[in-house]
Amino acid sequence: MNFIEELRWRGMIHDVMPGTEEMLNKEMVSAYVGIDPTADSLHIGHLVGIMMLKHLQLSGHKPIVLIGGATGMIGDPSGKSEERNLLDEPTLRKNQDGLTRQIARLLDFNESLLNNAVAVNNYDWMKEFSFLNFIRDIGKHITVNYMMAKDSVKKRLTGETGDGMSFTEFTYQLVQGYDFLHLYQHYNCKLQMGGSDQWGNITTGTELVRRKAGGEAYALTCPLITKADGSKFGKTESGNIWLDPEKTSPYKFYQFWLNTSDADAEKYIKIFTLYSHDEIEGMIAEHTQAPHIRVLQKALAKDLTIRIHSEDDYNSAVEASEILFGKGTTETLRNLTEDVLLSVFEGVPQFEISASSLSEGISLIDLVAEASTVFASKGEARRMLKDGGIQLNKEKMNDDVTVGTNHLLNGRYLLVQKGKKNYYLLVTR
Repeated sequence: MNFIEELRWRGMIHDVMPGTEEMLNKEMVSAYVGIDPTADSLHIGHLVGIMMLKHLQLSGHKPIVLIGGATGMIGDPSGKSEERNLLDEPTLRKNQDGLTRQIARLLDFNESLLNNAVAVNNYDWMKEFSFLNFIRDIGKHITVNYMMAKDSVKKRLTGETGDGMSFTEFTYQLVQGYDFLHLYQHYNCKLQMGGSDQWGNITTGTELVRRKAGGEAYALTCPLITKADGSKFGKTESGNIWLDPEKTSPYKFYQFWLNTSDADAEKYIKIFTLYSHDEIEGMIAEHTQAPHIRVLQKALAKDLTIRIHSEDDYNSAVEASEILFGKGTTETLRNLTEDVLLSVFEGVPQFEISASSLSEGISLIDLVAEASTVFASKGEARRMLKDGGIQLNKEKMNDDVTVGTNHLLNGRYLLVQKGKKNYYLLVTR
C-alpha cells in the first residue's frame, strides 16, 4: 500500500516535506520515531507514533524506534512551559526495558524480515561524546539564529510559555538533530516522523544531515490528537491511560475507548486501529443508522484491548462491563479479580463491616440495615426484600438468608444491589 495515502485518509498527516512521497514510492525506506523514556510504560498518546511506524512497516518500509536515553536526560521543550525533571541512568535503563517490551507486541521485530523493526537508544552513541567534541563537530553546523527561529524556542524565550529556557533545553534540538544524522549514517535512515510539535526538532535533523553529510533527509508529522471538545487526549481525572496493566487495568483501558464520544470514535478508529478503509466506512455507516448501539466505540475498544493486552482481558472487560447493566451473573462476579471488581464499582458507596459477624453468620436484613446503612431501617429493607428488590452478589434474594464468609467476593467484599441501579460495596475489616 502507499504509505502516505494510507496516513492521509486516516487523518494522520499534518506536515510532510516535499519529496517524501516520491522517495517512499521509489525504494524501501528506513524511518524513525523517537520516544523519551520518562516512564517505564507507554501511554496511549505514544500509540500515534507507533501506529505510524506500523503502517510504515505494512507498506514494506523499515521502522526504527529510538528510545531517547540521552534526550530523556535533557527534556524536550516543545509544547512545554516548565523544564522536565532530569532522570538518572538506572531509571532510564529500567524505563527503556519497559517500553521495549511493549513496543515488541506492536511492531514485527523478526530478523528474518528485510524490513524488521529495530529499537535503538541514543544514549549508546551520545555517551561517547565529550562536550568539546560535540560543539566542535556538530554545533558548528547549525547557527544560533536557525535554532532561535524555532517556535518551541521563541515561545519560551519571549515568555509566551514558561519562564524562559535553560541552555540544557536549548540544546535539545541539536542533540535530536544528531540522532537523525547518526541513524542516517549507520542505518540509512532518511525519514523522521513525530507529532506536529516536533516539526522544528525534526527539520533541524534534516538540516544537519544536509550540512554535515551532504545527504537528503525528510520529515513527516501527524496532528496532535485532541478530543472533540478541545481537551487533551489520553488523560482522565486519575491521569494518563497507560499500556501497563499495573498502571491502568485492562478494564479501565477498555472503558476509556468504549466511552469516547461519537465524533472522537470516528476519528480514533482511523488512527488507532488497523481496520481497512472499507471496513471503517461500513462501521461509520452502521453507526450513523443506530448510534445507540455504539458500533464504533465497541469495535475500537475491542481492537485495542486485544492488541495491547489479550483476548482474555478483552472478554473479562466485556463481562465486567455487563455487570453494571444487569446482565452479569453471580459466577461472572466471582470470577473478577479484586482490581477489576474495584474498578467496576469505583465511586459506589462503600461500608465497612466486621469480619467476625460474617464468621458467625448474620441475617441479610441485619446486614443491610444495621451492620451497614444501605437501608435506613429494617422495615424498609423487609419491604424491599418482599418486592424482590434486593440482590446480593447479583443474586435476587427472596428470603432473609444468613450471610456468611462463603458469600465473600475475593475473600473480603459483598455487593448489595438495591432496586435496579443502586449498588453498595460492603468491605470486611
